[in-house]
Amino acid sequence: MLGREEVVTIKEAVERMFKNVSPACPPEINLTIEEAYNRILSRDISSPEDLPQFARSTVDGFAVISSDTFGATEGLPSYIGLAGEVLMGIMPSFEIKKGAAAKIATGGMLPEGADAVVMIEHTQRIDETTIEITKPAAPGENVIQAGEDVKKGDFIFGKGHRIRPQDAGALAGLGITEIFAYQKPRVSIISTGDELVPADRQVKQGQIRDINSFNLAGLITEAGGEPVKRGIFKDEYNAIKNIIKESLADSSMVIITGGSSVGTKDMTAKIINDIGKPGVLFHGVSIKPGKPMIGGFINNKPVFGLPGHPAAVTVCFEQFIEPLIARLTGAADRRFAGGKRVISAKITKNIASSAGREDYIRVAIEERDNEIWASPILGKSGLITTLVKADGIVVIPLRKLGIEKGEVVEVRLF
Repeated sequence: MLGREEVVTIKEAVERMFKNVSPACPPEINLTIEEAYNRILSRDISSPEDLPQFARSTVDGFAVISSDTFGATEGLPSYIGLAGEVLMGIMPSFEIKKGAAAKIATGGMLPEGADAVVMIEHTQRIDETTIEITKPAAPGENVIQAGEDVKKGDFIFGKGHRIRPQDAGALAGLGITEIFAYQKPRVSIISTGDELVPADRQVKQGQIRDINSFNLAGLITEAGGEPVKRGIFKDEYNAIKNIIKESLADSSMVIITGGSSVGTKDMTAKIINDIGKPGVLFHGVSIKPGKPMIGGFINNKPVFGLPGHPAAVTVCFEQFIEPLIARLTGAADRRFAGGKRVISAKITKNIASSAGREDYIRVAIEERDNEIWASPILGKSGLITTLVKADGIVVIPLRKLGIEKGEVVEVRLF
C-alpha cells in the first residue's frame, strides 16, 4: 500500500525534492523601492556615490579644531570664539580657523577647517561671542566623514538578497529608487474533499469549512510566494486531474490538501503519476502529524499532497514546502534568515557597556566548528550599513556592565 510501506525520513524526502528543482532563475521585474520590501534582488547593486557626501555631525554641539580643545577640563576649560552657526541643509559659507567654533546640530555639515564636534553638554556659553569647553575632543570625534558609511563603487547587495526595511533605507540614501527583482513564485492551492464547503457557507451534518487554503495562503505569502486559491473540488478523478493540469500551466508549484492518506477515495498520488514524469517521489514521511504526505514533480514543477488536518498542513509546510519556495524565489541561501526570531549564540569579542542603560548591539551570525557565534557590527549609530550587515540584535541589560567573549547571548533576528 503506497504511503504505508515506503515511509521515508524527513531528510530523505527533502533531498528527493531538491534534487529535482530546476536551477533556472525566475523571471525578473523592475520595481520601485516602495514595492521592494521582502523582494529578492535579481542583480547586484553597487553604490553610485559616497554616503554621506559630506562630513557631518552626529551630535548637537560645536564644530571645532580638535587641537584647540586639548587639555580642557571643568577646572581649566578652553575658551573659544564663535564664528557662526551651521544651518541645516545649507553648506556653511565660513571657515573655522584656530581658536574659533561654530554651533552645529545633529546632521549638520562640518565647516571647512573643523575636524571634530564637542557635545553641547561639554560646553557653556560665556557671552554672545565666546564659549568654554570642559572636555577635549579627539580628531574625528562625533563626526561621520564623507564616504564613511558607503564609498562610491562599494558592493551593497548581491543577487538573491531579500530586501528588508533597513535595506530600502540604504538604497534611498544612495539615491537608488528602482531595483530589479525576481517575480514571486505562484503557488496554487487546491482543496479537495466531498465534506468541504466554503468558509462563508452554513455547514450541514458531516460537512466542514475549508480552513487549510487560508492557512496555506498566509504561509505561502510569508515564505515569499504568491498564493493562488483554486477552490474546493470533489473527490473525483477527472475534476482533480483537470485542476492540477490547469494550475501547472501558470504556477511554479501546486499544493493539494486532502486526499493523501490511503483510502478508496484518496487518488492524489495516482493523479500525479498519471499527469507527468517523474511523478510521486515519496508517499509517506516519518513525521507526526503529516505522515501520509506526498511529494513529487510533474514536468519540472513540484507538487505536494498534504493531509487534511490543519496541524499537519502547517508542520509539513514548514519542513518541506517553505524551503522549496525559498529556492524558487531565487533567494540566496542564508541559513539564519527567517525561521526562529530569537537564537542563542556565543559572542566573538568583549563588549563593554555602561550601567543604567540598555545597549543594543548589532551582530552578524556565523558558524564556527558547529557552534553559532554572534560577531558585533560596530560603528556609529548614524551608519545604516551597520544594520544592513547585521542579522540581528543583542541586548545588554540595564545593570550589566558588558559581555565577555564566548558568553552565550540571545540574538533577536531581524
